[in-house]
Amino acid sequence: MVAQLLGLVFLFLPTNLVTFITYAVEINPKWEVVYQDTSVYGVVGKAVILECGPTLPDMYIWSFTMPGTEAIRAVVYDLGKGQRIQQLAQMLGQLTVISNSAAVSIENLPLAAHGLFTCQAFYDMEQEPKVFYYYVHLTVRVPVSKPYLLMSDVSPVEGSTMWMRCNLENGTGPIQYVWQYETRSGNISAFAQGNTSIINVTNVNRNHTGWYRCVASNTVNSESSNRLWLDTIFGPDIPQIDVTPYSITERGYSALERETVSLLCQAQSNPASQYVWFYNNSQVYTGPQLTITKILRMHTGDYACLAQNTYLNTRSKKTISLTVYYPPDGSPSCSVEAALNYTALRLLCSWPGGLPSPSLHWTVLGNQVGQDEAGTGQQTNPLTNTAVLLPSEGLNSNSLFTCMGSHLALKYSTECSTRTYIPPAEPECFAYVTNNKQYLMLSCSWDGGAPKALVWWEGPDGQAKGGEENSNILILRYGTARSGKPYTCHAKHPLLVQTKTCRLTLEAPVLLTQRRVVSVYEGSDVQLTCNLRANYLPVSEITWFNNQGVGVLDTSKYALLQTSAWANLTVRDTDETQDSGEYRCSTSNAVGGTEINVTLVIKRYPMPPNVTLVKVMYNSRQRNEVGLEWQVENEGGGGGWTGFILQHIWVSERPGRRGSNNDSKQEMEERISPPDWYSNIIQDPEVRIYTVGRLIPTVTYKFRITPVNHRTVGHPSAAKTPAEPRYNVYPAVIGAAIGGMLFAAFLTALLLVFIIRNRNNNPRLHDMLFGLQHSQSRENINFPEDELEGRSEGGIEEIGGSSSPGPTMALPRAASPLTTSPASATPATSQAPPPGDDNEPVSSTITVKATGS
Repeated sequence: MVAQLLGLVFLFLPTNLVTFITYAVEINPKWEVVYQDTSVYGVVGKAVILECGPTLPDMYIWSFTMPGTEAIRAVVYDLGKGQRIQQLAQMLGQLTVISNSAAVSIENLPLAAHGLFTCQAFYDMEQEPKVFYYYVHLTVRVPVSKPYLLMSDVSPVEGSTMWMRCNLENGTGPIQYVWQYETRSGNISAFAQGNTSIINVTNVNRNHTGWYRCVASNTVNSESSNRLWLDTIFGPDIPQIDVTPYSITERGYSALERETVSLLCQAQSNPASQYVWFYNNSQVYTGPQLTITKILRMHTGDYACLAQNTYLNTRSKKTISLTVYYPPDGSPSCSVEAALNYTALRLLCSWPGGLPSPSLHWTVLGNQVGQDEAGTGQQTNPLTNTAVLLPSEGLNSNSLFTCMGSHLALKYSTECSTRTYIPPAEPECFAYVTNNKQYLMLSCSWDGGAPKALVWWEGPDGQAKGGEENSNILILRYGTARSGKPYTCHAKHPLLVQTKTCRLTLEAPVLLTQRRVVSVYEGSDVQLTCNLRANYLPVSEITWFNNQGVGVLDTSKYALLQTSAWANLTVRDTDETQDSGEYRCSTSNAVGGTEINVTLVIKRYPMPPNVTLVKVMYNSRQRNEVGLEWQVENEGGGGGWTGFILQHIWVSERPGRRGSNNDSKQEMEERISPPDWYSNIIQDPEVRIYTVGRLIPTVTYKFRITPVNHRTVGHPSAAKTPAEPRYNVYPAVIGAAIGGMLFAAFLTALLLVFIIRNRNNNPRLHDMLFGLQHSQSRENINFPEDELEGRSEGGIEEIGGSSSPGPTMALPRAASPLTTSPASATPATSQAPPPGDDNEPVSSTITVKATGS
């Protein structure tokens, strides 16, 4: 066994960090006891593991020795029959033995577990025992408790001296102390640190104000105290006066008249200072902020702020000068207007009021009448007057003119701008009629542009109207407009030399349609169109009249879709007799009226080909279903059909039929009053076979079929009465005959077999059916006994005669298989075989003679 040298070992547990220090011990080669020392550190309330060798020994004993004593007391042992935990273990914490080892785990470690643990381990008990002593020195450390902070003075005066102390109740030394300082903004920094629990602070100042806490640490843990506020008493400093809104001049501060001015006084002091305001040495307000609403020029003067610390009975003071100014209200207003009969421009800039008066001047940017000396195209001239007259010649559209305004009460100058530009579009002319059709309004407008354009009307026969800006309306009485003669609108702008015009020529409306004659097949929807040709004069609503001359409205038959320029009429589900004819579209305006006719032709679909019923038969003896089959004549000839109408009618009731209690009410009513033709619509043109069910078995029906091509109904076929179902008995008769013949043949065969086998009992019957000679000539020799019997009965029959030369063949007469054996047939002449000869074979000779022809 070799002892291992173990260095510093760290054992990581879920709750604490434990350090093992192992001292190596060499094993005596004479198998003496091996001793090994280990140091383990634990924490109160946590868990620790004490090792007892690298492997599980055969037997082990754990014992404990308290510090300062020599007594060794057993804690737990295992002598090969399981572990036994002693009562002492309860004082040492929650002790358990780790499985597959002799190591013990102590949870919720108490301070009483501090001492020497000894593990005696025994190995190889059956051979050469080996004994190990593991000394585990367990040191139990106590974590520091939460400290609390004490101050000699929590509100020291600036410049004084104080101390701070960090007190602890528990904790294993050595203990380190860190003093932390937290500002109002939350920044934390280390103020001081060391191994003493008290520090002295000399010359306290306002910067020491804040939160303080102490942090105590040992090898086990670190705890922080609750923070404590240190409030330094100082002040007041020289006050600081803030004026809002802020405006400073050479003489001090300035403010705008009728605005709200706020004077805020602030002086550094703890506790906060008390403030008193003075205006021209007269007390006017108590508090840090003096607010003057709607300040006036009479409020100009000196304002003083007195700050005092009532705790220290100290004070300070500051004085400022305030001058009230007021600018003109708002900002400059700019405009441009036409001058000199729309041949020049007048620039206007106005900004009234203000003290002192504002300074105004125009800045002209863009193409100018003249150029400056540098030739840059920009000219800036301070003007004494706010109105400037510029000739429009040479000015381009979108020229910018800016009026600059400045005032002593304003930090920045203010301005207003105006542009001159030609209206982007062309003049627009249109006409409309009042609702009561009393007046015709001719409107002309040329929107946009700066300055505004001048617009006027000129018409035939002195119908005119003078100029107005941007738009002009000429009012004419309804019906007085001159048809075909133009009404001209003139528009003039200062930036244009030429005058622009637009014209209206009033005409009666003209209606157009896509097709004057419209033809469709009946049953479909058709749309008739009607629209106005381009015309400046608006018209009344476009009206449609049907083929009866009646005005058309939106109904289930007609659908109207219209605007001011067109109207479309849709005729639904057209019918040849009702919808064919002339339709009229009509409208009118202030000049006249017009209408247009559209002819609607409704065509019928061609007649479908004739159809013939080829099969009408009941499907069963119950007579409640009839199967029908038909053919279409000339089916490949091109005639069209879209379906069929299958009809049936009740002809009569079968004789002998009487109403019973089980008859339905419907059946009784049908017998009393036969209905008309019942129709079934078949929409599939490919169908040729159909079944009609739910028929009354006692009633005789007739059926017919009619082809249909859309709405065109063809000629019905000839009516037919259903035939009874056919039942063919020929196969049954043939089958019965064949069955009887087979049965008779089978009986005949049995009878013949019986006669042959019993020929001796019924020789006459046998000879009558087969004949004697024929029967003898047909015998066969099946057994040797037959040949012997034949000899005894008549010998050998010769075929061919005795006079015939050549060999002869002897044909023995064979007995019938149904006859008795020869022994039983001749009992008197038979002899018993001698003894011992029962199994001897019988010799027989067969002689065959052959004769040649």
